[in-house]
Amino acid sequence: MDLLVSTCLVVILPMLGALLSGKMVSEYFSFPPRTQFVQHAGFSPYFFWFIAVTVLAIVLPFIRHVLKTLYLFGLPPRYLRKEKFPWWGWFALILLGIAWLLAWTRFSWYSHFQKFAFATLWFPFVVVVNAVTFKRTRKCLMLQSPARFIMLFPVSAGFWWLFEYLNRFVHNWYYVGVEEMSGLEYCLFATVCFSTVLPAVASINEYLSSRPALTAGLDNFVSASVVQSHILAVVVFIVSVMALLALPVFPDYLFPALWLSPLALVISIQILRDKTHIFSGTVRGNWRIICQFALAGLICGFFWELWNYGCLVKWKYSVPFVDRFHIFEMPVLGYAGYLPFGLECAIVIDIVMGNLLSKSTSPESIFPISNLESGISCNR
Repeated sequence: MDLLVSTCLVVILPMLGALLSGKMVSEYFSFPPRTQFVQHAGFSPYFFWFIAVTVLAIVLPFIRHVLKTLYLFGLPPRYLRKEKFPWWGWFALILLGIAWLLAWTRFSWYSHFQKFAFATLWFPFVVVVNAVTFKRTRKCLMLQSPARFIMLFPVSAGFWWLFEYLNRFVHNWYYVGVEEMSGLEYCLFATVCFSTVLPAVASINEYLSSRPALTAGLDNFVSASVVQSHILAVVVFIVSVMALLALPVFPDYLFPALWLSPLALVISIQILRDKTHIFSGTVRGNWRIICQFALAGLICGFFWELWNYGCLVKWKYSVPFVDRFHIFEMPVLGYAGYLPFGLECAIVIDIVMGNLLSKSTSPESIFPISNLESGISCNR
């Protein structure tokens, strides 16, 4: 219910803002999308460094705490019973290599399928990540809960279409190579690609859970009891609603709301309803599951941008103020958006997997300073 209400607000508020401001709403309904008609503000070193310093101020304390924990207590023992790399993992790895070759080359005999090259990379990639996790832990999401894992694919497609909708109002990315596609062709092409988002994030998160050194000490970090404050939740809710309303009016200044507002809406509603939410564990200082999913989102983001770079049909960016220092097509500061995006993925993944994810991918902490909490379960 909380996610449904938040989704409705995300869909309604930007369009309502466009209507109230007298915008031509027909521009937001072009399909396939033509986002190049918006002229963004140019690069601003002041804005760039403000965002950079803000991101570093948030991220560096977590990195420092992990490094300090590892320095004091060393690497965790290798308690995992390893398995041989499965045959299906090798098969997927070979398919991934072939798909990468075909995606970044332009063979005439493959031209009819070239538009789907990006998706052909991600399906075997998801299987490879599961195989790597299986090798370390003798289990993986793909084998443990196959029906629920398969359900992530159609849910993922709808999940990312929501962000595509929000992008209509800020125009931060656009697609090239889709000009000749019909609406039906584009819908098919995009839906197939979007279907791999949640399975990839879920699989990488599970792999990261088998590497406790990456989140060492984060289950006993700073306590954040303020996340249970109803007053703060009301403020966050109001700010998120206003940001979404004003998104089509001030896209140059409010584009971060594309990634932050959906997450803020869900959590603020859950707090006001006294529900458990993804930040509940931080009341006891447990940030591990938060950081794990944020890192999973960032790792996925790196591979998304990497493989997008050489594809024939791909996306490019037009981001105001910070459009410099690209890593592949993405401005370097744009990667910060993958951190909250990982948490948004976590909320949806937890619903689809029936809370199995947070339980099965939360090993006990083996660091002496830990309180042995194993994460949270996002019950609703």
